[in-house]
Amino acid sequence: MDREVRVAILQAPGTNCDRETAFAFEYVGAKVDFVSIFSFIEGEYTLSSYHILCLPGGFTYGDDISAGRVLANQLRFLLEEEIRNFYNEGKPILGICNGFQVLVKSGILPYGPFSEESVSLVFNRCGHFIDRWLYLKVESAKSLWLKEMPGVVFLPIAHAEGRFVVKKEDISWDLQKNSQVVLQYCSPLGEVREEYNPNGSEKNIAGITDSSGRILGLMPHPERHFFKKQNPFWSSQREDGILGDGYRIFRNGVEYVKSTLL
Repeated sequence: MDREVRVAILQAPGTNCDRETAFAFEYVGAKVDFVSIFSFIEGEYTLSSYHILCLPGGFTYGDDISAGRVLANQLRFLLEEEIRNFYNEGKPILGICNGFQVLVKSGILPYGPFSEESVSLVFNRCGHFIDRWLYLKVESAKSLWLKEMPGVVFLPIAHAEGRFVVKKEDISWDLQKNSQVVLQYCSPLGEVREEYNPNGSEKNIAGITDSSGRILGLMPHPERHFFKKQNPFWSSQREDGILGDGYRIFRNGVEYVKSTLL
């Protein structure tokens, strides 16, 4: 039986974290293709040929309308059937930073494709781009991508529009009640308080999943802490092993496919 896990890294004008993300998937044993959104739209590639869809970070279409909006509209209005079929086949989706913005603005998150846009990612409360490392509290029970992750991880963020907002006040409560809030900005000890919130996100939210746990959208960049030496404090921590906090996310996605879909 063919045990090759095939990952489609979606590209659009302005994507710029695709190669680091591809390296991460390849390191954990996947076969990766870079696929332009136009190749899917024009039928040169079909999403059904892949087991995982990944939307990497970057600034698709220059974020000229709002971050991720143009690509989100292409997915929703030009690839709706393919995305629905992909999801209904039980296949996982990962959206990192700009990819997370695309997932929420297309209505793929938080309720699965394609629901009404009920949450969004907007300009940071500080009004400027943020590029820093920070701690995140992980709730791993719901998401297949976060299985066996530590309770607190250290990852970098780099965004101008990362503030998670909800369209109705009860939505953030519903997401928490349904265990769909899976990453929150926190202290090194896992304390979720406003002082650790870098961008003004509702309830410090940095990542969410859908109800199935197969879709993960997150603002931090796990591909940038794939190895411990990418951590700016690695030399003082003297930890064993070479793999960083982001490694397990990619491994979990590939292992899920191997155990469930192949």
